[in-house]
Amino acid sequence: MSYKIKSFFLLLFLFHTLAWSQIKICSWNIENLGASKSETDIAYMAQIIQEYDIVALQEVVVSEAGEQAVVSLVEILNKKGKQWDYVISNSTSGNAYKAERYAFLWKPDSVKKIGDAFLEPTYVEEIEREPFLATFKYKEKEITLVNFHAKTKKLQPETEIKFFKFFPTLYPDKNLVFIGDFNCPQSHTVFFPLRKMGYESVFVNQKTSLRQKCIQNDCLASEYDNIFFNSKTIQVLDKGIIPFYKDFSDIHEARTISDHIPIWVVLK
Repeated sequence: MSYKIKSFFLLLFLFHTLAWSQIKICSWNIENLGASKSETDIAYMAQIIQEYDIVALQEVVVSEAGEQAVVSLVEILNKKGKQWDYVISNSTSGNAYKAERYAFLWKPDSVKKIGDAFLEPTYVEEIEREPFLATFKYKEKEITLVNFHAKTKKLQPETEIKFFKFFPTLYPDKNLVFIGDFNCPQSHTVFFPLRKMGYESVFVNQKTSLRQKCIQNDCLASEYDNIFFNSKTIQVLDKGIIPFYKDFSDIHEARTISDHIPIWVVLK
C-alpha cells in the first residue's frame, strides 16, 4: 500500500474517531423563562441551541408558565429535524421569592439519560437553589451534569459553592461536570478545593452577563457562567460563547431574551 493511501486511511480513521467521540453541551441562564417570553423569543432560543446534544437551562420560573415555555421550546426544536427530550426539576427548596426550576434538554439519538434527574438533597439547608443532577450516557461513557444557579453576588455565592468540594465523595461513581451560573468568577478561592481534585474551568476571564448599557461596544459585565470538569477523565476539544445580543439593535432589546449569554463546550 502506498504512503498516500496509508495516509488517507489514517486521516479517515482519525476523523471517524473524533467525530464519534465528542459531545456538545450548552448552558444558558435564560432569565425568567416563563410567561415573559413570547413565541418569537422562544423560537429565537431554539435557533440558538439547536446544534447541541445537551442543553442545561437555569431560571425556569416555578409557575406552570415555566414548564409551558420549556415544552414550547422542545416542540419548536422537534420541528427542526432532530428529536429532543427534556426534564424539568421541581421548584428549588429555598426562599420562595428566589425559587426556580432547572431543565435539561437533549437529543436522545445522541445521548441517553440514565436514571432519574433530581435536585440534590444533601445540602438543601445550605444552598438556596440546590443543584439539579442528571446522568447522560454517550458511547458507553457517562457524565453527570450538576446544573446550578447560585445566589447573587451581593449574597456571597461562595458560601454555597464551597459545598461542591464534597460532591465527588458523595458521588464517587459519577463523572461530575458542574455547569451553570455561579455568580462568581472561576478565579475565586472557593474553587481551589475542586482544582486540587483535578477539576478545571472551561472558561477563564470570560464575561457572560450582559451590561445594562454597552460601553464602547463592550456589552458584557461579569464572569459568572462556567463549566467545571474533571481533567483526569474528560478532555475539552472546543469551547465558546454565543454573543446573541449582536443580533439585536440594542442591548435593552437583547435583554428581553436574557441577561446572560449561552456558553458551550465540546467534551471528549
